[in-house]
Amino acid sequence: MKIAVDGPAGAGKSTVAKLVAEKLGMLYIDTGAMYRAVTYAVISNNIDVTDTPKIIEMLNKIDIKFVKENDSIKIYLNNTDITDKIRNKEIDENVSVISAVPEVRDFLIKYQRELSENYDVILDGRDIGTVVFPDADFKFYIDASVEVRAKRRLNDAKNKEKLSLEEIKKDIIKRDKMDSSRKVGPLKKADDAIYIDTSDYSVNEVVDMIIDEIGKKSIELF
Repeated sequence: MKIAVDGPAGAGKSTVAKLVAEKLGMLYIDTGAMYRAVTYAVISNNIDVTDTPKIIEMLNKIDIKFVKENDSIKIYLNNTDITDKIRNKEIDENVSVISAVPEVRDFLIKYQRELSENYDVILDGRDIGTVVFPDADFKFYIDASVEVRAKRRLNDAKNKEKLSLEEIKKDIIKRDKMDSSRKVGPLKKADDAIYIDTSDYSVNEVVDMIIDEIGKKSIELF
């Protein structure tokens, strides 16, 4: 079984997808972390984020892996744990640029599909239901207002730069525009995806909504 969860940054899709995976005993694949890992590789190798040829060349030299350690999932780049290094303002500001490179998307989509071959999976991202798995068994589009998303990020422990609410809102609006207007794999709701606005709901309420929908459709299918 494949579940696709798409939506803009800060809508809560990653947190929701992780919890749904835990409750249903599925493998959670954090596609956003993959793009962040590539972005980190580009920056740490002093490659200009607009130098597409060098970025493509670099792809042949990197290996990305997810490793479960205790109760958490760590992401490794060439055998180095970078889990805590991919959540900062510099990565936030550049990940959309790197994600727009077709070769980067092809590289990571191939990996995502390989991971999904032998497991029941839930993936979250921008184009999971439209590009990566257009034939997913279940598709959800998780959204929230810019104000709500900014407040969530402001209160997030990962906001290490201690950005102001207005700075975060500007970042979110800028990233939404970049994600939705890129030519390859743009942020988009699949026609058959169930839309959920999380602005007025808790994480657990959204998780329950998704599990209820899966339960209802499963009964209809089987």
